[in-house]
Amino acid sequence: MAPDKKAATISNVTFVCPAKFYLSGFSNIPHVTYFYIFLCFVYIMTVVGNVLLLSVIFLVKTLHTPKYMIVFNLALTDLCGSTALIPKVLDTFLFDNRYIVYEACLSYMFFVWFFGGLQSWTLVTMAYDRFMAICFPLRYHSIVTKPAVAAMLLLMWVVLMSISACLVGLLDRLSFCGSLVIQSFFCDHGPTYRLACNDTSLNYTMANVVFTIIICFPPLLIVLTYVCIAIALSRIASRKERVKALKTCTSHLILVAIFFLPLLGTNIAALTSSLHPNARIINSTLAHTIPALLNPIIYSLKTEEVLNSIRKLCKNNRMSKIASSIS
Repeated sequence: MAPDKKAATISNVTFVCPAKFYLSGFSNIPHVTYFYIFLCFVYIMTVVGNVLLLSVIFLVKTLHTPKYMIVFNLALTDLCGSTALIPKVLDTFLFDNRYIVYEACLSYMFFVWFFGGLQSWTLVTMAYDRFMAICFPLRYHSIVTKPAVAAMLLLMWVVLMSISACLVGLLDRLSFCGSLVIQSFFCDHGPTYRLACNDTSLNYTMANVVFTIIICFPPLLIVLTYVCIAIALSRIASRKERVKALKTCTSHLILVAIFFLPLLGTNIAALTSSLHPNARIINSTLAHTIPALLNPIIYSLKTEEVLNSIRKLCKNNRMSKIASSIS
């Protein structure tokens, strides 16, 4: 049974702060347990893949470059973002713990949006790295330095943390005197603030600002970056050199497509048509989880440096085992 007004604690005449929310999840889908088991498998593989990529970058000194600092940041945010979302989704629906305490719901929302924003802007930082490498190859190593990339990533963490905290913090001014059923698979911002009884115009404005910053602005910047890259490549006389330069961008382009296309597709479909809640939840769940699973696989299979580093680590491990057995 979903909670009603009785689940709320009335602090004064006009303000109602709920004790708990109720996450609705899917409605009337047979054998939905298999979907959550699939999510469990996705999470395990996401952890294994991203921990492996983080370990390889950390252990191999030749990968301690500005480019792989950004890749390291993406793997870290993928790991943290999946950990913020999937275990709680499994606990909520696989074990039927659909009630969530008000404060826990806000924390849940903060971390999902924060790490989602970090994933989005890390892809922008990768695009900047490719832009500098192809358009300004002679100045690349003097501009894209480790301190410069570290400062960019730190600024990104601080700004997105502040924006996410503001987005979530503004919910604390709302009064929830009606239904406390969140029509989503996690404490999503939109379905939560729409339950409030008082004025939500500020929350609506903030939601649009954050949506623009995290979902709309980054792909536009990336497209602009690749337009500049395409112009620079068109000026290269040798076709072989053009192909070689373009190959350095393929991994990043695949990551961008995997991350942004499902998110943009889901939101456009929701705005232009009456998307069924179950379809929206499935699309949103996969959009939040699949990119974090595929990112380390793409970087391991498509990047020669990472493949060579993995082979080198395996070879060194075998050599050390042989040396220890002989001794």
